[in-house]
Amino acid sequence: MLVSFSMFPTDKGASVSKYVAKIIDIVDKSGLPYRTSAMSTVVEGSWDRVFNLIKKCRNTMAKESNRIYMVITVDDRKMAKNRLTGKVNLIEQRLKRKINR
Repeated sequence: MLVSFSMFPTDKGASVSKYVAKIIDIVDKSGLPYRTSAMSTVVEGSWDRVFNLIKKCRNTMAKESNRIYMVITVDDRKMAKNRLTGKVNLIEQRLKRKINR
């Protein structure tokens, strides 16, 4: 399964990179495959592993924030593996060229 999520505190002013960096550190240390961007992070893994990771991220942020904004999107496809890179590879095959990753 692929899960795209973003979370940030809404009570810490305009710049929240300090708090988001802590979340990305947790994701990076989780051992799950992921890609992060300016707007969200996509993680690949089982339901339990991914949502336990998101719970850990939320609990970490909740220690320093009274209000957290979160968006979570799930693509749950049975028996699918390596979709984090595989989906983009398929697009490149169809376009017959590399795209900006």
